[in-house]
Formats: sequence, structure tokens, C-alpha cells
Amino acid sequence: MAKEKTNYVCSECGGISAKWLGKCPSCGAWNTLVEQVAPPAGGAGNNRFNTPFAALAGSSELATLSEIEANDVARTPTGLDELDRVLGGGIVAGGVTLIGGDPGIGKSTLLLQAVDALQRAGQNALYVTGEESGAQVALRSKRLGLDHSQVQVMAEIQLEKIIATLDAHRPAIAVIDSIQTVYSDQLTSAPGSVAQVRECAAHLTRFAKTSGTAVVLVGHVTKEGALAGPRV
Repeated sequence: MAKEKTNYVCSECGGISAKWLGKCPSCGAWNTLVEQVAPPAGGAGNNRFNTPFAALAGSSELATLSEIEANDVARTPTGLDELDRVLGGGIVAGGVTLIGGDPGIGKSTLLLQAVDALQRAGQNALYVTGEESGAQVALRSKRLGLDHSQVQVMAEIQLEKIIATLDAHRPAIAVIDSIQTVYSDQLTSAPGSVAQVRECAAHLTRFAKTSGTAVVLVGHVTKEGALAGPRV
């Protein structure tokens, strides 16, 4: 019986190495390479890639652009003219928007004003804060003059609890501040790591598409000026 081939996968970035190394060659993290059985090499037959997913589903149907019904998407203005201009007129149901910038530049303040305006316009809004307590968000809203704001606030960083709450309440818009603080119990890497940011963002995106909730992700930038987290 042929010996199973193994490789090493980084728990931080998903990079693959043929041998164990103390430092991941892809992201530079230390002691993150985990041994796993490598998928078999491509074989003969129709499934030339020989992937484990090929037997799980058939191919998808194709359609030409002329056959697809495409209507203009309705946008809900936030009430902040410059933000609406950047968003192309407002938020879109089921859309996902990433707001990036340096820490302390005013992302949270801007979005708190936006969701308050949407709430006052009849759009149910949820503000999920992972960097502040609910009391801190309430104090900031008072400093901004948002008296008697009805925006719902949740101080939580566990992805599974966030999605369960979103699914139970189905707000029109949800702000996740910030995506770098959110983590999933299904991963062993630390919050803010490439693996955590990628998986959490993917789960929140899938929820937005299936539920119709507009999700706004707040992201910080690195000292080089690039958005922190994965590029895919």
C-alpha cells in the first residue's frame, strides 16, 4: 500500500509547505504549520483534477448576459450626503460594504451617525461593537447629539453569536466594528489573524446574501496604508 503523502498548512494564512518549518514562508507566523494528508495527484478520467468535491455536485447551469433579468437595485440613503455619494446613492439590501481607515480616524463615529439616521427613517439597525462596550457607544452617541437613539447595540466578538443574533432579529443594516476583533470558535488562530478575518468575513457575507441584511464591515489599515487582513 502506497504511503500517504503529507504536507503542512499554516493555521494563520492557509499557506502550504512540503516540510515542517518553524516559520511560515507565506505570512511569517511562527509555529503555525500543521501536518495534514495531501490530496491525491490528478488521475485519469473525466475528473482530471481528482478533487474530493467533484463527486458532491454536478456542474452548474450557464446563462448568457442577455438572458439574465437585471433591474436597478434599490438603494436606501443614509442621510449623510458624502457617504451616500461614495456608496452610489445609499445602502443595498444584502450588500456588503467595507469601510477602511486608520484607527481613530472617525469610522465608528461616521457609521453611528449613519445607522441612527437609517433607524429614524424606519430601517431597523444593529451596531455590533467589538472594540468598545455598549456604554461607551452610548456615550459617543450622546456626544454626537443623537438623543433617544433607537439603534440596537451588541458588544460581542464571537462570530457564531453575532450571526445567531442577526438571524433572530434580521435588521435592515448591521455594522460590524471591527472585523479584526471578530473570531470563530471553529478556528484556533487568534482574532485579527488572516485566517480569522477571511473566514469571519466570508460567513458574514454569506449571511448578508441569504438574509437581505446590508452588512457594513469596519476594517483598520496597517502602517503601510493597506487594509489589514487577507486580499482574497
